[in-house]
Parts: sequence; C-alpha cells; structure tokens
Amino acid sequence: MKKILVETSARHVHVSQQDLETLFGAGYELTVKKMLSQPGQYACAERVDVVGPKKTLTGVSILGPVRPATQVEISLTDARSIGVNAPIRESGDVANSGACKLVGPKGEVELECGVIAAKRHIHMTCADAQEFDLKDKDVVSVKVETEGRALTFGDVIVRVNDSYALAMHIDTDESNAACAGPGTMGEIIK
Repeated sequence: MKKILVETSARHVHVSQQDLETLFGAGYELTVKKMLSQPGQYACAERVDVVGPKKTLTGVSILGPVRPATQVEISLTDARSIGVNAPIRESGDVANSGACKLVGPKGEVELECGVIAAKRHIHMTCADAQEFDLKDKDVVSVKVETEGRALTFGDVIVRVNDSYALAMHIDTDESNAACAGPGTMGEIIK
C-alpha cells in the first residue's frame, strides 16, 4: 500500500503581473515569504482583501510566481460567507466562475470571473504516475485515516507533470472534515 502526503491548501490568490501592479504599484514584484511543497511555488508577504457582495475576506495570501491570469481559490464556506459563486474547478479553469473585487494598498481589481473552489487533486511526476499505475487526468479516491474522522475523498483528479512534487491538495473545508493536520497521509484507491 503506497501512501501520499495530504496537504491543506488555504484560501489564496494567484495574480497576473498587470493586476499585481494595479494592486501594489507600477513595476511591483512579489516578495517570497515561504517556499511551498510544489517546486517553484511560494507564499508571498503580500496580501489582498477579497470583497464579495456580503462580506470581505481580509489579508488573503498571494501565491507566486505571477500567472497569466488572476485567480482566487477559496473554500465553499468562504464563498457562501462572502456571497460569491465559486464552482469546483481545476486551477486555471475560470471561465464563467465567480466574480469579486480584490483590494490592495495601491488599487483595486474587479474580477468578472476567476473565483473557484479548487477541485481536490494529486500532484505527481511521471515516475510517480508509473509507480502508482496512473496517468494525467485519472480520477481516483483517497482514503485518509485520522483519529475519529477517517474519510475517503472521491473525485480526486490526478495531475502529472515532472515539475510537481508528490502530494494531494485539499481545501480547508475538506481538511477540517477529515481532521487532517501536518503529516497526514492518504492511500490512493482506484
């Protein structure tokens, strides 16, 4: 039985260079605060407010590096609390997704779309995929054994790319449901 690390991905924002400059000023560059488990990805010192019709999420982390398009990833609980539609999608699939306003120290950005609840997924390299006998876009379940909250997550998409590090990502709602903490491991079930 092969296990994988299960990591919690808290609410965050990915920004385009253009939106970064609108929010923080012309020529602005992101400041690395902490490297993340996925190679080349990092949490930034910069934070923004995510404004919905009902409420505002203050101080939401930006993850770097900059991306081609701005995207907000929040839990379904967050989405309901701020009054925004956040369809469950893979990262980057933002067409016809939720709208919000981002507020930074130097300006604001109105997003007509870009708010999603990230579909639970597993990052793996080609070698990992071969070892687990999986391929890109396969859909699996992952069994998580935690004290008093064991849970099997269905509809987990496999994402294969040699730039990835082996880990499953779930959002805070899912993590809380499974009582998943640092070092939580899961077993892939086909």
